[in-house]
Amino acid sequence: MADAEGRIITAKLQKIFLKILSPLIDLLTEWKVSPNAITLAGLFITVLSAVAFTFGHIRLGGFLVLLGGLCDTFDGSIARSTGKTTRYGAFFDSVVDRYSELVMFFGITVHFIRINDYQTAIVIFFALCGSIMVSYCRARAESLGFDAKAGIMQRAERIVLLGFGALIHPTALMVAIWLIAILSNLTALQRIRQVYRQTANPTEHQENIETKP
Repeated sequence: MADAEGRIITAKLQKIFLKILSPLIDLLTEWKVSPNAITLAGLFITVLSAVAFTFGHIRLGGFLVLLGGLCDTFDGSIARSTGKTTRYGAFFDSVVDRYSELVMFFGITVHFIRINDYQTAIVIFFALCGSIMVSYCRARAESLGFDAKAGIMQRAERIVLLGFGALIHPTALMVAIWLIAILSNLTALQRIRQVYRQTANPTEHQENIETKP
């Protein structure tokens, strides 16, 4: 069931997941591991996943995609628990996340081209476009003072779909790609609509900002 923002991975599910991972997060915090180092580790693991996909190791690629996504969870949690949250850290994390997605989709695209499945390779292009536009819509909206966090297919959902799809079966990976291609672009449209509604009702938008804790 989706939450108020339309997400499949709801805030409640995220809290449960973080609670399960809390011992590992506490351990990394105790070892004084830098959040930015974990961010870069996630990028490195994602590069390895792209290499795995390129050479046809689909399940290994899926596992590494999930592991890289796990690093993306760790860096933010550690930054908050150690009081090291900074605007540069948030910026750096977002930029590395985009590179990670580009590399990941590149590896998957090469795999499908190598097996002469050009149709799926084209669908991956639309999945990548949607993924980038989801992030861009939020970044651009927030730079103009609007909220644009709504949508069913955000980064966490994309990582989970691709990772588990690849782990299950190549056909499941193809289904995941189609879902991301459709739903990520739908999410971008949802965010465009969300910003439009705020411009159409500026007073209501301002009141929402003022009432936020």
